[in-house]
Amino acid sequence: MSDSATTITFQFNDGQPAQTHVAVSGESVLDVALNNGIQLQHNCGGVCGCSTCHVYINAGGDDLPEISDKEEDFIDRAENPRINSRLACQCVVERDMQLVVTVPPQHFLGH
Repeated sequence: MSDSATTITFQFNDGQPAQTHVAVSGESVLDVALNNGIQLQHNCGGVCGCSTCHVYINAGGDDLPEISDKEEDFIDRAENPRINSRLACQCVVERDMQLVVTVPPQHFLGH
């Protein structure tokens, strides 16, 4: 059954349609994005060493692990940080929940 499943709906500001995907306990929002072909920058490799996987959590954020001081420091360096900003690599699914995430415009270098 779905004792450790969650859904994450990814919304985009560039006009592409929203996508909803299932995640399991222990996966991060970044993992789910990459596993489903959603381009989300992660220059540090997903270890909370940069701000490139910055997303906005529109719903379900209260169910995520509390933001760390390190994550907060990197979010302060992100482009257009908001009160609902998080780093996708730090948003780890721990139980059933429904997240709605907006992926802000990405600026891929070298493309």
